[in-house]
Amino acid sequence: MARKVFYSFHHQSDGWRAAQIRRIHGVDGNVPVSEADWEKIIIGGDDAIGRWIGRQLACRSCTVVLIGSQTAGRKWIRYEIEKSWNDRKGLLGIYIHNLKDENGNLSAKGINPFDLFHVGKDNAKLSSLVNTYDPLYSSSSYALDFIRQNLAGWVEEAIRIREVY
Repeated sequence: MARKVFYSFHHQSDGWRAAQIRRIHGVDGNVPVSEADWEKIIIGGDDAIGRWIGRQLACRSCTVVLIGSQTAGRKWIRYEIEKSWNDRKGLLGIYIHNLKDENGNLSAKGINPFDLFHVGKDNAKLSSLVNTYDPLYSSSSYALDFIRQNLAGWVEEAIRIREVY
C-alpha cells in the first residue's frame, strides 16, 4: 500500500512544478485544493488555514517539502514543517529548481528550509535530521525521472528516521 504524504510548497511560484511530482505513483499525496475552495478557506483567516492544514496532515505519515527558490521562511511552510515534526511525521525535502514551470523555465535553487529550525536538547538544526534530495540533472525530464524512481524510498527513509528521533 502506498504511503500517504502531504506536499508542502510555495503555491504561487512552484504550483506547476509540484503538480508534476504529485502525479508520481507509489505515494498517495494529499488532494490539491481548487482555487475556489482555497479562497473560501483563506476568508476564515489564519485559524481557518491552520485547521485546514491540520486536517490535511492528520491522515498522512510523511510531509514532503518541495523546495523552490522562495520556499524557506514562508509562514505556512514553516507551520507545516513544525506541525509535521511535532506530530512525529516523517519529513524530507526535494529541491525542484531543475523542473520546468508552465512557461518552460527553471528557477534558482532555494535554501534549505530545515536550516531554520532547531530541535532537541542540543538545539541541533533540523536539517541535520531531515534528508533533502537535489536531482543534479539540468534536464527537467531527467530530474523528474530521478524523483519518480526514488520518491517512495525517500518517504520510507524519512518515516524510519522520525521513528528514531
